[in-house]
Amino acid sequence: MQRIFLFLYRIRAFLLFVLLEAIAISLIVSNNTQQGSAFFNSSNELSGSVFQTQSNIVDYFSLSSVNKSLMEKNAQLLSELEALRKPADSIFIPLDTAMYATMQFKGAKVINNSLRLSQNHLTINKGSNHGVRTGMGVINEQGVVGRVKSVSRNFSTIISLLHTELLVSSKIQTNDVFGSTKWDGLNPQQAKLMYVPRHVVVEIGDQVVTSGYNSIFPEGIPIGTVIEVKPGTDTNYLDITLKLDTDFSKISYVYLVESFQQKELDSLYQSTGISNE
Repeated sequence: MQRIFLFLYRIRAFLLFVLLEAIAISLIVSNNTQQGSAFFNSSNELSGSVFQTQSNIVDYFSLSSVNKSLMEKNAQLLSELEALRKPADSIFIPLDTAMYATMQFKGAKVINNSLRLSQNHLTINKGSNHGVRTGMGVINEQGVVGRVKSVSRNFSTIISLLHTELLVSSKIQTNDVFGSTKWDGLNPQQAKLMYVPRHVVVEIGDQVVTSGYNSIFPEGIPIGTVIEVKPGTDTNYLDITLKLDTDFSKISYVYLVESFQQKELDSLYQSTGISNE
């Protein structure tokens, strides 16, 4: 403490100078309109700049919570949209249970993703504690992502659409012709639309979407766009190449499709020996 007093005593002349300067500036600002206005404008600009920088920093570090909130809101909106869809026959019957929503959506963050393998997977930060179950479909804002393979309490792994053993029931939107989308293990931006008969007219640019023929994905979720059509080699089906709508190199958040009918349909298919794509 004594050293502090000694130090202040040594610089007493400088401290007195600063005090007198502050008094002089205060008198000038308070008694001269032009100088006072310039001073306060400069002060406001400086403080505004500081607050703006502070706000930018806070906003940057809060992006994670903002993204999470948007993801949850989007999942809610997807569920509400599904509830508003009309049944396939477009006939309105007030008590028809087909009018009720059969699916809802849960948001999740992708924490791991592979692209280089022939059987790629994703990992998300939601598990059985959050209502995730094996077999649930997975989409994002671009289109189909994959299907839940295994679940722990807080995490789940997803079979990516970039997996050579995953088939997705699909249809060509322009003519409602059905097929199955499957990745051939080559280009992560492309896949094959299989089992479309040779007599079907398929055009470059045709959009391929989910068929809705199973309980995994709702009807009409984008899959890809036709970029090449060739006659199949030694087969009665066309060789159709799609450009996938989903960019798997940039997936951050996904939505899990929960079908209220999935268990019943899976049980039915299992008992009859039918494969549910």
